[in-house]
Amino acid sequence: MTGSIERMIVLGSTGSIGSQALDVLARFPERFAVVGLAAGGRRLETLAAQMRQFCPAQVAVPHARDAEALARLTPDFRGQILSGDDALETMACWDGYDAALIGVVGMRGLAPTLAALQAGRKVLTANKETFVAGGHLVAPYLAASPERLLPLDSEHSAIHQCLRGESRAEVDRLILTASGGPFRDARPDDLSRVTLADALRHPNWSMGPKITVDSATMMNKGLEIIEAHWLFDAPYDIIDVVIHPQSVVHSAVRFVDGSTTAQLGPPDMRLPILYALGYPQRLPNDFSPAPLDLATLGALEFRAPDPRLFPCLPLARAAGEQGGGAPTVLNAADEVAVELFLQESIRFIDIPLLIERALTAYQDQDVCADPSLSDILALDAQTRRRVRAFASCEAAIAG
Repeated sequence: MTGSIERMIVLGSTGSIGSQALDVLARFPERFAVVGLAAGGRRLETLAAQMRQFCPAQVAVPHARDAEALARLTPDFRGQILSGDDALETMACWDGYDAALIGVVGMRGLAPTLAALQAGRKVLTANKETFVAGGHLVAPYLAASPERLLPLDSEHSAIHQCLRGESRAEVDRLILTASGGPFRDARPDDLSRVTLADALRHPNWSMGPKITVDSATMMNKGLEIIEAHWLFDAPYDIIDVVIHPQSVVHSAVRFVDGSTTAQLGPPDMRLPILYALGYPQRLPNDFSPAPLDLATLGALEFRAPDPRLFPCLPLARAAGEQGGGAPTVLNAADEVAVELFLQESIRFIDIPLLIERALTAYQDQDVCADPSLSDILALDAQTRRRVRAFASCEAAIAG
């Protein structure tokens, strides 16, 4: 730390999580300084505006051409612009910051998260893949210093808050709530007619397209089961998922005496971001929707998810329980399948079919029980190629 100012780097700064995090950070200039920004090459004008606002010392983009374009957009910038496949990891290894906020979606977030932890930095993360594919690599850091890795997802933030001051030995169940997405009231037969516009029409949350589709399939909740397993050192058989259409209860914990503690709040991602940034303190909130008024809240509904409607959920739980490389295969297959769906190259109902096929193919090869980072990245790349081949074959047959 430098005095009372915490120096932050924000990876994925132009995405949904990153942009909301910067909105929160900007409200506390006496407490936080944004010294590093990293983003993909698709929103360089947004990144340039962030650079002008926060004046970071370092910025990272994926390609040299992105760095050149960014330099043209920000001729007065005097900091360093990094580029290349290892730019995020290079920034995470930099000694000029105190805490990293990881808003990167996908496997790109794993290596820089591990690098930041290895460098002794605090990490605030919304990157599920860190836990899904690399949970066993992160676990030693959590065991040594659990407060150095804080979740930004609303569900895991809620569980973190419910567990404050509690003994883990007294936990009976972790209960992840899910909105159920746009198809929570659909019938399984309805899914064959789902369009891209239908899947992107989330009833409660404003998120990026990949996460929105994952919410529609409930794969996001499957990934969160694996994340909760590692983050809270919880056996899979005590982690439940319930559909809660109002998205007011963000998750809950039931204890061995039968009592349940829940965390409630409006569906605004800036609230869990604010909690993680201030932890162990709570920072004042002058930006969120009005606090909940229990007198006018109305009824809160809860129900079990139908596995016929959400087949990705049992696929994810099974992959997590299997361990080894299975969660990496699950995640890579989902990323490719969702990408193909967003391109309208496959149907919505093809997403779980491609994931299941990839997991089945994985069972037929040598299984590594404790994959290294290089093993994970190799398996991730192999799975992506395999799923694209599956999809191409199906398209050729259908054609």
